[in-house]
Amino acid sequence: MAVVQGWKNWYPGRLGYVDFVFGLDNLRNDGRGCEDYRSLDLETDVVSNSSGSSRVRLANTDILVGVKAELGEPAADKPSEGRIEFFVDCSANAAPEFEGRGGEDLALAISNTLAQSYDNVSSLDKRKLCVIPGHQCWVLYVDILLLECGGNLFDAASVAVKAALFNTKIPNLDVTKNEKGEPSLELRDDPFDCMRVDVAAAPCLVTLNKIGYHHVVDATREEESCTLARLIMGVTADGNVVTLKTEKSGSLDPESVFEMMQTGKRVGISLNNTLSAKLKQEETMAPKKGKKAFLR
Repeated sequence: MAVVQGWKNWYPGRLGYVDFVFGLDNLRNDGRGCEDYRSLDLETDVVSNSSGSSRVRLANTDILVGVKAELGEPAADKPSEGRIEFFVDCSANAAPEFEGRGGEDLALAISNTLAQSYDNVSSLDKRKLCVIPGHQCWVLYVDILLLECGGNLFDAASVAVKAALFNTKIPNLDVTKNEKGEPSLELRDDPFDCMRVDVAAAPCLVTLNKIGYHHVVDATREEESCTLARLIMGVTADGNVVTLKTEKSGSLDPESVFEMMQTGKRVGISLNNTLSAKLKQEETMAPKKGKKAFLR
């Protein structure tokens, strides 16, 4: 096993991780390769009073997502589209640093990154959420609750959001006109007559953490504490990058960014395809309480 040279000089004494090793053998401290995710447990339809929901457990990271579809007015600059809004809440029990208002910056960063990822027609066609152009549309309120923090929150949140949107059912409406010629909405009698959200092109976030000379995906909290810079990418199943942002105080040279983007695309395509296959498989299963799909 190759040890990254100079490691103790760069990261002295952080959480006892000075002996963190990986490299030529593509082996991390927990036995994973640089591009390997931990086991992910995914469950959908877990919140009864929502339009769609999911829960994701990625090792010690635990995230619950609920989607509520409500009628509202479209944005003034996009009168023929619906809206999707993200709200993130960091539970005080998730991590000690979330107590009080400690999780507000992280919550804002996650919600903004997700909003950017879904703010284009290639990710989610919001025109299908329009009911009466310029007057009425469906607004999807996506509530994300961080129950436990075990690292890699951005990726886990994006997987949970995509699964919850896949599970979302929106009632179909009939648009009629009253005696004055004004449009009115009528809910159809059949409660199972619903519209589904097409998430085939919805992105998953892939976070690449630069540690020493290498970059890793799905970093643990210990690995994140050793990270000076990281790249967060929103990647679709076709490999399109819809979001790209850097975080932390360290810098990344152009060659590193290129290599990390290539890794992010490769990992993002695999993550999207595996997630979609599991969601479709779960959809065809006989309805029963506690259905689960596992990503391994």
